[in-house]
Amino acid sequence: QCVCLAVKAIVFIGLIALALRGGDWALGALELLDPAGGVADPFADWRLWAAIAVYIALMAIPFCPGIELGLALMAIGGTKVVPLVYLATVFALLAAFAVGRFVPQLALIGIFNSLGMHQTRDMLARIQALNAEERLALLQGAGKKVQLLVRHRHLAVAVALNLPGNIALGDGGGIALAAGFSRLLSLPAFALTALIAVAPVPLAITIL
Repeated sequence: QCVCLAVKAIVFIGLIALALRGGDWALGALELLDPAGGVADPFADWRLWAAIAVYIALMAIPFCPGIELGLALMAIGGTKVVPLVYLATVFALLAAFAVGRFVPQLALIGIFNSLGMHQTRDMLARIQALNAEERLALLQGAGKKVQLLVRHRHLAVAVALNLPGNIALGDGGGIALAAGFSRLLSLPAFALTALIAVAPVPLAITIL
């Protein structure tokens, strides 16, 4: 069991390192595409798919905003790429949620501590020490005064995912990880919440 956990930790660390280094590369690769959005078929360009993979990884990592890359993907690829970016965002949030939900809590805190990601470690440690209501309040980031949102966990998470400046809460990946770590939502319930919460921006870009 220790060997299995060590292998998982090594893979996890490797993915984070690759994602962090890949962000700059992805932005540079996208700049090589036609900035006017005149690419005939962006889906035929391997750089788009590579950038999508990097975007998923960045979005899933707590306190690592990947929205800049997502916006660049939509700006360069045009409306045809918007659904792909939307699905990639939801997938990234689900991946972060699954890690928080199914990896043992103490092991997860230890992994982030070994990675030097102290903000994430401290966030998870705080959640572990709270009761159910306090965990919901922390996910919302609004304290105990917002009782309506605290009582409705799915709404609280959806609001947190769309809050301006939610990097303070860990950004999308951190919020999803915390939601899974809190053990307050099931995977299907979070999936539906993410599908709805992520939709407004892609819809607005498509319509406008």
